[in-house]
Amino acid sequence: MKHEDEAPDPMDARLGARLAELRAQHGWSLGELAERSGISRSTLSRAERAETSPTASLLNRLCGVYGRTMSQLLSEVEAEPTPLLPAADQPVWEDRTSGFVRRSVSPPHTGLRGELVEGQLTPGADIAYDRPPVPGLEQHIWVLEGTLAVTARDVEHHLGTGDCLRLRVWGPTRFRCPGPDAVRYVLAVVLP
Repeated sequence: MKHEDEAPDPMDARLGARLAELRAQHGWSLGELAERSGISRSTLSRAERAETSPTASLLNRLCGVYGRTMSQLLSEVEAEPTPLLPAADQPVWEDRTSGFVRRSVSPPHTGLRGELVEGQLTPGADIAYDRPPVPGLEQHIWVLEGTLAVTARDVEHHLGTGDCLRLRVWGPTRFRCPGPDAVRYVLAVVLP
């Protein structure tokens, strides 16, 4: 929770402005977006005004409503597309509530179908998504360090260092770091 006198995080401010812009482009009120997303009007309003940093679950729901992947949404608040994105310039977004850090590795480009994301989860972190942002989304999850439990279609897959899971996402998914150490993985996302 941000204090009244605390300036919003610049990324949260750009993200909030983009979310408000998308809602306006669709001609939806906060109430209509709340009905479509299952997120309360007050939470949506606070996210659009950057009064709170949105969680991964909230962004995933909004991406589903707007027909975007999270990387596409995050790239829309960044600068013009470039073919090379140095490591120091790769956007990092953190969901402090869940212990999730997400680095957009691929240079942003809204016209391309594939992207790479680096994910990090602290021990005990558990993130559940109620649906994919785009039904039928193809994901490749490659664990670089640690262990990761991924649940899709009610099947839990246990991945260790070097393991790779490939799947199409149609329904709920869950990413969990059973520990004892943090997990770092690459997520390759391919739009259908």
